[in-house]
Amino acid sequence: MDTQEIKIPLERIAVLIGKGGEQKKKIEEKLKIRINVHSEDGDVEISGEDSVAVFEAMNVVKAIARGFNPDIAELLFDESYMFDLINVNDFANGSKKTMMRLKGRVIGQEGKARKMVEQMTSTNISVYGKTIGVIGKVEDVPMARQAVEMILEGAPHGNVYRWLEDKKREEMRRKFEDEKSY
Repeated sequence: MDTQEIKIPLERIAVLIGKGGEQKKKIEEKLKIRINVHSEDGDVEISGEDSVAVFEAMNVVKAIARGFNPDIAELLFDESYMFDLINVNDFANGSKKTMMRLKGRVIGQEGKARKMVEQMTSTNISVYGKTIGVIGKVEDVPMARQAVEMILEGAPHGNVYRWLEDKKREEMRRKFEDEKSY
């Protein structure tokens, strides 16, 4: 029996449990594991016979805890998807003011920067607390992470979008050449 624990923000507990416990039950049934939620302190215990299933459940719970909609977090049931977490503090040097500014840069005016990176990389991005989470296909997440890190490091948004376009073009060319070689 494998058991893992994770602490999640109190305001995300209701999202994890879902209406009438539906969300929690869905994860438990899908992965054949048990989720025990201590709503007073935000401790979540995940246990099961299959340690891979426990690991998968940890990823889904962590994604929900970091602000993702459960429907998006459930993409992680598919092994071709992954979850990556960027700590904004690593770029803010401990300054709360800098952290707020950096999160604002990633989100962009009316959410445009975040949407643009999501569309160009076919990923989902959540800016929550001190972290930025990315969920997407295994091959797309590193590109999204790089783009977010470039924005956090101060690169102009236009340069980041151009870099993404170049990467996408390069990827398309590589796919085309791979198909030609058959």
